[in-house]
Amino acid sequence: MRDHSTRFSTLLPIALVLAAMASVQMGASIAKTMFPVVGPLGMVAVRVALGTIVLCLILRPWRARVNAGNWRALAVYGITLGVMNVFYYLSLSRVPLGIVVAIEFTGPLAVAVFASRRIVDFFWIVLAAAGLLMLLPVANPGVGIDPVGGLLALAAGACWAIYIIFGQKAGADHGAQGVALGSLISAVLVVPVGFIDRGTTLLSGSVLLPGLAVGILSTALPYSLEMYALTRLPARTFGILMSIEPAFGALVGVVYLHEWLTTIQWIAIALIITASIGATASARQSVPTVGLE
Repeated sequence: MRDHSTRFSTLLPIALVLAAMASVQMGASIAKTMFPVVGPLGMVAVRVALGTIVLCLILRPWRARVNAGNWRALAVYGITLGVMNVFYYLSLSRVPLGIVVAIEFTGPLAVAVFASRRIVDFFWIVLAAAGLLMLLPVANPGVGIDPVGGLLALAAGACWAIYIIFGQKAGADHGAQGVALGSLISAVLVVPVGFIDRGTTLLSGSVLLPGLAVGILSTALPYSLEMYALTRLPARTFGILMSIEPAFGALVGVVYLHEWLTTIQWIAIALIITASIGATASARQSVPTVGLE
């Protein structure tokens, strides 16, 4: 009975990470269709604002206890969320969804490399890296990627690495309420930038309705799921699991945005999925040491 309970407690956060990734990519695809109307900065503002409102209504962050000993990790977590979203959407306005996510993954991959201690984990990292190289325009020049968009995706990846590290600490200190607190900090930074860029256009009904969907899919739902998972999985395992993110992005890009991929890129996705399966198998052998309790 105890073995069954331990297995469930490990597999549940893994399943939540996968669900969070699917939600994020659906939200990103909807957001990209809104760029012609409000631009990437305006869409970031709408997403963060509405997503934060939903999170606050559900999680009631004013009940959290923020003190001198735990505010720094929370502040870095919130600031990183805002900056990461800005870089990500700016890159998405220039580069196909699947490619953006692939480049952005250099952040979580770096976390996995530095946190790993076993040879088998390096094998999964190498396999994921091989798939990512096949997705990048360096290995496939025909993609015709915008260089500025590529640099913005790399910047988002660096922020993603910081998010993993400090998100785990913020989750351990504040539980699920850390998500809402971090989003509040993010909103303070991002929302004014969006209004400066697009003004009252962001308040129209044709923007707020899809913006609410993006806010829920890209902010409220996945951040809550990821925060739960971050506090129950080692940073190494979480980072390797994220190797499947380009696959979600590419699939959603094809279905919803009609961003077709080459055969080589689909092979790369298969390699990334294989690496994710390997990471999941490794996770079953190690019980997470960080939790909400």
